Amino acid sequence: MKLPITDKFLWNLYNAVEKISDFQALFARRSLKEACFPGLYKARLFYQKKADRQQFFKFIRYLKMKGYIKVKSLEPNEAIILTQKGVEKVLKISLRLKERKRRKDGKWLMVIFDIPENKRRLRDLFRENLQILGFKYLQKSIWVCPWDVLEEVQGLLIKYDLEKYVKTFLIEEVELETKK
Repeated sequence: MKLPITDKFLWNLYNAVEKISDFQALFARRSLKEACFPGLYKARLFYQKKADRQQFFKFIRYLKMKGYIKVKSLEPNEAIILTQKGVEKVLKISLRLKERKRRKDGKWLMVIFDIPENKRRLRDLFRENLQILGFKYLQKSIWVCPWDVLEEVQGLLIKYDLEKYVKTFLIEEVELETKK
């Protein structure tokens, strides 16, 4: 799947941060900048090859303006940090990249929810994520999907603390109304 450059950069940034675990091993025959932030260093080199330095910094400003990242000053350098909005974007990217497989039992996953109005933002975010996972809606709060994405749905429910508002069912078949 081809990703837009914004999504690809955020995904690479997220993965770079996730991979920094063995701090001592990172210092072997590398510059301090590369040792401390190897993923970011590689990502920057990759994107600088694609665009000149000025375009790279315009791109960083664009991501800051969109609210996906923050640039923090850490003497003597600067660090890029994913914001909450950036993390949500990365979650959507990971859902989009997930390989979809039909359920082996041929059943469909049905999600029914009644999320209160005071959680409207979460409700809209949940709907958007359902759509990314391949769900189709029967009504605004009833969605169905033939894909095996139960774990992802449960992960979303836990992440957004929506378990008490959402019910999931496995159903035999769905008769979707076709538009004429």
